[in-house]
Amino acid sequence: QVQLVESGGGSVQAGGSLRLSCAISGDTYTSIAWFRQAPGKGREGVASFFTGSGNSYYADSVKGRFTISRDNAKTTIYLSMNSLKPEDTATYYCAAGYARNWHTPSDYMYWGRGTQVTVSP
Repeated sequence: QVQLVESGGGSVQAGGSLRLSCAISGDTYTSIAWFRQAPGKGREGVASFFTGSGNSYYADSVKGRFTISRDNAKTTIYLSMNSLKPEDTATYYCAAGYARNWHTPSDYMYWGRGTQVTVSP
């Protein structure tokens, strides 16, 4: 099975940058993704990476600002976030599974506990 642990969250002013990390134990998944959930809102797909094809996908709201990547050892997934906006404030979760639709939460079997990102105006 797969275990995921997020880190790297924090508080930053609008326009700033953060890089989130997801430490991975196990390698039985075909897709990995970052989701986020703001207070009073549902869980939203942010970015995903498919191991077989090497393809990445992004939500329109973060395209051009966020980048998902993986280290050579395949033990860490990163989400680099630039030009942060207050609306990016949320708890960010790393997830792994066998996704057909990259942004559907139910397609992912394994989830981390999340890391908080707060962007002030």
